[in-house]
Amino acid sequence: MAVQRYFVSSQAQQGGIVAISGDDAHHIARVMRMKPGDGIVCVFPDGRAAVCEIEQIANEHVQARIVQWKEEQSELPVRIYIAQGLPRGEKWELVIQKGTELGAAGFLPFEAARSVVKWDVKKAEKKVERWKKIAKEAAEQAERTAVPDVRAPLSFAELLAFGETVDVRLFAYEKEARDDRHAGLPALLSRLRPGGALLAVFGPEGGFSPEEAERLEQHGFVPCSLGPRILRTETAPLYLLAAASYEWELRAQGEEAARGR
Repeated sequence: MAVQRYFVSSQAQQGGIVAISGDDAHHIARVMRMKPGDGIVCVFPDGRAAVCEIEQIANEHVQARIVQWKEEQSELPVRIYIAQGLPRGEKWELVIQKGTELGAAGFLPFEAARSVVKWDVKKAEKKVERWKKIAKEAAEQAERTAVPDVRAPLSFAELLAFGETVDVRLFAYEKEARDDRHAGLPALLSRLRPGGALLAVFGPEGGFSPEEAERLEQHGFVPCSLGPRILRTETAPLYLLAAASYEWELRAQGEEAARGR
């Protein structure tokens, strides 16, 4: 059975002892029904992970002792940010959950011209907190060493500005698929280098408006096909992340293994 994993703050650890409170302590005590002597993995903001043994559970405060530091390499060697025109709530939550499992570095919803959902500022704080919780729980389940950054919705101008901070920019454009142009994504993935960052932008259910597509291209975003089939808005980011994982993890390891024969 996999050992339960929890992301903790750097202040939680003092002298080899980790103090856990809040939702995580409740999960340990009430959901998992753990006891002193049980093992957990604590992951710190710098990406270090430690096997810990629970020493005390009291009033939903948990104290655990670090037994051994772990060497882990579960993060993609490149940072991939997923930006998406606000889709309906359950679709965006699915993208966050599954995208976290697939290794995304961050999620940036934005207000698109054709978004069916209109952002309710009054509910903003609770919504973003829920999204962050989904990302954290998915990162724990996937045994990652980092929780993706989840932002409140950006304006289109803010999205373009964020694009200036990364190495490679693309947007998934169904016109490229219909015109049978599929070379863009492989070419862009091959341009990335370890430690580099990519921003991939996806439209909402109705896709991009012509004006949005034009502005993206003007700001250095390359239109890309995601294969010959037209994907739903919640499927497209997951396709891209899976393709990136193959390019940067599976294929690279396969080639290395082949050279070692």
